[in-house]
Amino acid sequence: MTALVKNIIGAKQSPAAAPNPADQNASGEPGAPNAAIKFLTVDAESAGQRLDNFLFRHLKGVPKTHVYRIIRSGEVRINKGRVQAETRIEAGDVLRLPPIRISARAEDGATPPAPAREFPVLLEDDAVLAIDKPAGVAVHGGSGVSFGVIEQLRTARPGAKFLELVHRLDRETSGILLVAKKRSALVALQDQFRERETGKTYLALVEGAWPANKKVLDAPLAKYLLPDGSGAGAGERRVRVVAKDHPDAMRAVTLVRVLARLTLPGDATPMSLLAVTIKTGRTHQIRVHLASAGHPIAGDDKYGESDRQRALQKIGLKRMFLHAWRLQFNHPASGERVALQAGLPPELNTLMPPTALEAMAQHPTPTAHD
Repeated sequence: MTALVKNIIGAKQSPAAAPNPADQNASGEPGAPNAAIKFLTVDAESAGQRLDNFLFRHLKGVPKTHVYRIIRSGEVRINKGRVQAETRIEAGDVLRLPPIRISARAEDGATPPAPAREFPVLLEDDAVLAIDKPAGVAVHGGSGVSFGVIEQLRTARPGAKFLELVHRLDRETSGILLVAKKRSALVALQDQFRERETGKTYLALVEGAWPANKKVLDAPLAKYLLPDGSGAGAGERRVRVVAKDHPDAMRAVTLVRVLARLTLPGDATPMSLLAVTIKTGRTHQIRVHLASAGHPIAGDDKYGESDRQRALQKIGLKRMFLHAWRLQFNHPASGERVALQAGLPPELNTLMPPTALEAMAQHPTPTAHD
């Protein structure tokens, strides 16, 4: 097992943290590395993180169950006090990490690192990385997915001190995804998303002819789980439109503009290409709002009709037609307004008739002052 704890910028290790060759691991093998107490001082870039997330980053290769165990047992301390997994660390905090003794069997069962992968870059500087995420790739691991974009980027950039998702996209949604390269940038950008100071516009191809006068969808949403006995999706999370007085209601506002009306090659069903701007960032917001209006997104396997999805696959649409097209935000370092655009990926672009492509090109490009 390689060195378990990496020194972060500004980290201070006490003399007691020096390796002791006499230490043994849980299997009784001599010379086990990391079998000594270590002390780390949190730097400014790590401030604000949850303790468990901080430890996952710095105890690479250690099973998450073991990390949670040493937190619960009180072996991990901050400023000599007991802590919980959700405790937020602050700059200057001194973390005590116990000797990490993992048997060879446990090491063999540890989650393997995500394969390194870079993604098309739309913007990159010292504070921000904007990529064009392909469809079919989760943004992070979890819920049956062992890794996602962020884990792959961290593996591909081992020298990066900080890489964190600013926001999320559904696995089957392609397009612009922001990653912060500094803690200060993460906080500033997430504040903008929370305060609705960003501009987020998606391209969505929906079933049917969208009414030209239907421009604002203001309908509360609520999450729920599919009940047992509902098929392969039993227990999965879903979202639906609910009444304003529903106990779980969350306000959601979506703006819609029709770019083109079209049919796909080999299919006679009328469809509409929409520019969709969200004013709130609820889970599955666009998908649910459009489906509840009677116009589900083409290829949506959660909120569309299964028979229709199979028909679309036969003519070449193998994924959901939802793409994070444009994004505006204030740069976290300079304060300047940034306007990004990611063109349709080839698998969607090739299905579009010339009239639809022309309509996209004529749609006003966002400026720094929009």
